[in-house]
Amino acid sequence: MSDSASSSDKTPSFEMTWGSSTSSGYCSDSDSDTEFEQYFTARTSFFPKTRKTPATASVKKDEQVESGKQELTAADVQQKVKEYNAQINSNLFMNMNKDGSYTGFIKVQFKLARPVSVPAPKKGGHDAGGRRASGVKRRTSFYLPKDASKHLHISSRTSAREVIEALLKKFTVVDNPGKFALFERSERHEQVYVRKLSDDERPLRLRLNAGPNEKVLSFVLKENETGEVNWHAFSMPELKNFLRILQREEEEHVKQIVQRYALARTKMREALAGSTPG
Repeated sequence: MSDSASSSDKTPSFEMTWGSSTSSGYCSDSDSDTEFEQYFTARTSFFPKTRKTPATASVKKDEQVESGKQELTAADVQQKVKEYNAQINSNLFMNMNKDGSYTGFIKVQFKLARPVSVPAPKKGGHDAGGRRASGVKRRTSFYLPKDASKHLHISSRTSAREVIEALLKKFTVVDNPGKFALFERSERHEQVYVRKLSDDERPLRLRLNAGPNEKVLSFVLKENETGEVNWHAFSMPELKNFLRILQREEEEHVKQIVQRYALARTKMREALAGSTPG
């Protein structure tokens, strides 16, 4: 990203290395008055399963990585960049600029529990008469691959908000960036600390101060959880498709329960038939 592109009204320039594909599963096609939606999911449940925290590592939120608040002089920055580059075994180096800023790479891991929306592929944008189809919006929603991660090439002036916007733009995600938040994660003394970054924090500065070790500091993109799900933030087609997903899951769960009880009943009857009275 260029150093001058720090204002929100300019589209930041980023470089990214990536190599994952979208996940697929069942889909639901339906027409609505204004939009055509397709939803894909590779998960077994619409509701995310709670993950058990290992006994050896407890998770604590809102813990600040102290090194991230250090104010560095230009000489300190140059020295830290030199030390940082000496510790990495790849070509993901940090580079100093003449104006005192620096550029480098951060790795962002995706931990999204809900699907994201992207524009659906255009299929025949014109009708039989050669006219463009009426303003029908087409969108596709899918789950990003579990534990996918991306490298972003950014500047020391790039904000957390711009990092989120760049990731969404790379995947052509049309969801509101406000639905997402960037978190820092660190492991210390067999404990895991997680903290939500404010929109104006500079991730590359945190990366430089912490060093290249991912256990000391890593970045995670998650939903911007503020408590209950804000269903009003979703469009009408999205909500309708969520209801269809819930209905399918409910039917599947009911089917599994009926089968389990039927199997138990069969085994009980077999046991009764083979048992001797008295």
